[in-house]
Amino acid sequence: MIRTQLLIPAADGNDQWLQGGVELVQQWRQSAGAFIWIDLEAEPEEKERNFLLDMDCHPLAIDDLQRFRHPPKTENFASYTLLLYRDIIAFNPDLTITQMTLALFAGDRCLISCHEKASQAINHYWSSARSEHLLISPGLLAARIMRFSVTHYLDAMLLFESRLADLEDAMQESPNDALMRDLIASQSRLRKLKRIFSYHERLIQTLRLEIPQRLIDEEGDIEHALQDLYERCERLHGLCTMYYDICGDLINGYLSLTSHSLSNTIRDLTVLTALFMPPTLIVGVYGMNFDNMPELHWHYGYFIVLGAMLVLGGASGLWAYRKWMR
Repeated sequence: MIRTQLLIPAADGNDQWLQGGVELVQQWRQSAGAFIWIDLEAEPEEKERNFLLDMDCHPLAIDDLQRFRHPPKTENFASYTLLLYRDIIAFNPDLTITQMTLALFAGDRCLISCHEKASQAINHYWSSARSEHLLISPGLLAARIMRFSVTHYLDAMLLFESRLADLEDAMQESPNDALMRDLIASQSRLRKLKRIFSYHERLIQTLRLEIPQRLIDEEGDIEHALQDLYERCERLHGLCTMYYDICGDLINGYLSLTSHSLSNTIRDLTVLTALFMPPTLIVGVYGMNFDNMPELHWHYGYFIVLGAMLVLGGASGLWAYRKWMR
């Protein structure tokens, strides 16, 4: 699907604003001062490529857009500045996410957006771009679209903070294997998110340092918009890193508790073994079937040996108690 918004400014202030399809592109080309936003959603690759080439987009930029799982990036070309990032479709409380690649070509009087599925950010500004007078600033509009996506990420990450606090409390009160599995899964998902947010942070930092002159010359404060976007990306990356470290600390704490519990169990087993070693030795000695064993004929031999076993066991227990209670 290809849809377009066209703004034709007028000297008397009665600007003409139109919505339609590909037919508005020719009208935009014929109007020197007109602005257009072209949105391509779920277009076949060949048709998408031909259209972008016709709009003078660089072939390498189109290759990046259509490459599977291409990392987020920004690059300046002669006619357009490309912003390629991961838009969010679904973000669940357990950090499982559904993403898609969203490409924004910000050029002179033109913004082209390309995506495989419906985008909340695109749909939001598609209905508000006119009221916010954003069509006259393609670079600023592109920054606002990405800001909407990043804010959605940020809101979802802040919601995970309460879930992480609940996991931390549960781990301290009653640690178990189910909580351990949940923490490991969360840490794994946070690792993937860290990589994505790191890409986005570097993307905006690169664009801030290399803002093309055509974006600076257009109406709107693109520098402050990029600075705000960078701060949000930086905060998002920082939150994700902090949550990742907290999950790691909780996992290490659980492993330490498990190791301590295992050590106590081994200690108790060792003490029990030490208690029964002397009696076992005595039983082993007098259990041998030799004829020349004088003690076997003692009248009170059984009671003497049994008493010796009790005394040695008690002495071993007393020694172990003093040893471990220091």
